[in-house]
Parts: sequence; structure tokens; C-alpha cells
Amino acid sequence: MRQPILGIFSWGVWSRFPAPWQFVFSRLTARLCELGISRFFIWPYAILNYVDYVGYMLQFSPESGASQYSSFQDFFTRKLKQARTMQADHVWPCDGLLCETGRVSELGPVNVKGRQHSVNAIFGRGFNIPQQSFFANVFLHNSDYHRIHAPVMGEIVNIVRIPGELRFLRPWLYKQPSLPAFTNERINVEISAKAPSGKTQSWFLSIVGGPGVATIELDEAVKVGSTVQVGQELALFRLGSTCCMVSPVMIDSYPGTKVLMGDLLNIGR
Repeated sequence: MRQPILGIFSWGVWSRFPAPWQFVFSRLTARLCELGISRFFIWPYAILNYVDYVGYMLQFSPESGASQYSSFQDFFTRKLKQARTMQADHVWPCDGLLCETGRVSELGPVNVKGRQHSVNAIFGRGFNIPQQSFFANVFLHNSDYHRIHAPVMGEIVNIVRIPGELRFLRPWLYKQPSLPAFTNERINVEISAKAPSGKTQSWFLSIVGGPGVATIELDEAVKVGSTVQVGQELALFRLGSTCCMVSPVMIDSYPGTKVLMGDLLNIGR
């Protein structure tokens, strides 16, 4: 019942708001989640969303560094207490639901406001997306860990913020689940990495904002020219998110599978 209601609100109401209004309402939502009283929603939320909610909560600590969460936002942007062990040289950059994947050259165009666009439009000018690379769209549910990590070791060669709307991100609202990645505000990052053969390959991330997102924050160390290690934290969301990735390494997990940051790209959970 909740999904149809959300769909009606998304298409009939929210999508009609001008982008500046979407940002005003989203910032207001974020401010409410930063109030101290909002911390009382954390444990009920955890109990509803996690089977082993005590064990799950013990994996994380507040972003603020305090011993207890000061607000719901502090919980939402929680940090891992211990870094996850990377399973390979190429890993998933985040936790979430894999809702679309495929070779770039084989993906059909997306209809955005009456115009047809390819995956390249997600990244915009300045990003040369190889057609034989593999695309993945990972939706981070509200209950997921909301930090984005480097999928590979390499050098950051391009960072571009693209302004846009804040459409709802939930993939079941759209016939083409990656549609918000074409329309919403996002930060695009290109990482140049060396393959085992010695050849240089590019990896692309598009960090996509949605309703309720006050901001997408890049880590201070994430700058053009900086070197990142596989699994290194790149960015965080303050409420809501999707992460798109273009990888030179084959992705053969199926849409609908759960992926975890640090897992192999071809194994879904």
C-alpha cells in the first residue's frame, strides 16, 4: 500500500515542484533530523528495519565521534567502527539494492522529459564513457549504510557536480529505474586505475541525491590528483541516495540482489 501512495505523491505532487522548492523542503527535513529530539526515533527505527538490530548497531559509531548518537542524522551518517576487509582489488562502492546493470553499449536509451538519453548523459561533458564498460545502479535504502567508498585503487582525475532536481530514487517508481540519475543533483567522480596488464582504465561513479538530502559531502581527501585506496571512503549522504558506477570489470550480479561495500563485483547478496 505504501509504494502506490508514494508513487502517486512522487508523480502527482513532488515532481511538479520546481527544483528550488524541492531543495527547500529537503533542507527542512534534514534540519528536523538534526534536532536532538530526533534521536528518540533511532531505536524504534532500528528494531523495525534490522532482524539483529543490536548486532547491527554495534558495527557502527556516531559520525560526531560521541559515545551516543546525538540525532537521527548522526545515526543516518554513521561510520563503521572497523574497516571492512576488501575481498578483491575491485569491489562494490556501497551497500544497497542493485536495481539495474548491463554493458553500456547494450543498455537502451532513457526517456527524460521527451528526449532520449544514453548512460553518458548521467556523467555529462568531460567524461568519456567506454561503450564496452559495465554499468550498475545501486539504490541505498534508508536503512542502508550511507557512505560511498572507492571501488578500486587509483588516481582521481575528474570531479564534477551537476545541479538538478531531487526526484524520488526508489526504483519501483519508474519503468526505467535509473531515471533519477539523469535528472537529479549529483557528483560525478572518475578514477584512473592500472589493470593487472599495466593498462590504464577509468572507473566512474555518479553519487545521486534525492528528496531529504541536505547535501552530498565529499571527503576532504577526495580531490583531483589525489590517490585513493580500494575501499577508501569518498563521500556521504545526509538522507537518501543512489550510486551509479561504470566499471571496466564485468559485473554479472542480477538486479534485485543486495550488494555490500567491499564485496566482489560479481557476487550479490
